[in-house]
Amino acid sequence: MSLRIGVLGAGYFGRFHALKLARAHGATLVGLHDADPGRAALVAGEAGCPTLGAEELIAACDAVVIATPTRFHAPLATRALEAGRHVFVEKPIAATTEEADALVALAAARGRVLMVGHIERHSAAIRTLRTSLAIPSGGGRRLRAIEAVRVAPFRPRSLDVSVVLDLMIHDLDLILSLVPAPLAEVRAVGGRVASDHPDWAVAQLRFADGTQAQVTASRVAVGLERRLRAMGPEGELRVDFLARSLEALAPGGAAPVEHMPGWGLDRHSWTDHDSLEAQHAAFLAAIQGGGAYEADGAAGRAALDAALRVEASLAG
Repeated sequence: MSLRIGVLGAGYFGRFHALKLARAHGATLVGLHDADPGRAALVAGEAGCPTLGAEELIAACDAVVIATPTRFHAPLATRALEAGRHVFVEKPIAATTEEADALVALAAARGRVLMVGHIERHSAAIRTLRTSLAIPSGGGRRLRAIEAVRVAPFRPRSLDVSVVLDLMIHDLDLILSLVPAPLAEVRAVGGRVASDHPDWAVAQLRFADGTQAQVTASRVAVGLERRLRAMGPEGELRVDFLARSLEALAPGGAAPVEHMPGWGLDRHSWTDHDSLEAQHAAFLAAIQGGGAYEADGAAGRAALDAALRVEASLAG
């Protein structure tokens, strides 16, 4: 059965959602809404769907994708869930943890899927990190220290939020999925460069089990860089997302390491796929099949909480 889906928001990400859903298997794009009628008409023309009012769109759908500025996430998701619709909402899930808690509770009460747009969970890179090295969601290897870097040159979009809620939140979500212990302490530094919100930040995280992480994010960098390093008693993982390379130093690794008897390097790579299409497929499968799914409301709430704690440290 084809699910009727509507898109609320026709900005940068909303346009991509609409274009992908217009040709998604198992979905019918029934319409699109945006506060700017001209923008809505432009994107709807590209996607081959009508423009509708927000309430009209929600009424016509089985599920909605919300890709508006963050301050509208909770109000629109609430309206959709109260109407009995499944909801996919772009990250962050909401502007506050109180709003996120209310959405999670409402989705549970109505028995509806609430998925958050943490797209990295559906990337080939993260799937390789988990499957090739047996690191399931929720933690596998005993990681004790993690370093993540995500920086990019300035682009005039998503400037209604800080770099923490724009970029860093992806790595915060990933780290939270790998460390099973609660987040205990956050310290951060950062600053504004080209917008009204912090454009770069470096955060130090400490978890209740002693695991520590350092997360660097910038949207005013000289060039692109995306790296992850994780260390623990089973060895070290090193991932270069741009080079599509993953190396793991571990006991019994395939390539012996000089002066480390019994240890070796395992090397992995991956072929990128369309992460947005994979994310849509997971959303549709969650609606049709039920059961657990990636980036649910609770995960989105946890990532938001960590990001807001980073922002609070920046402001303090």
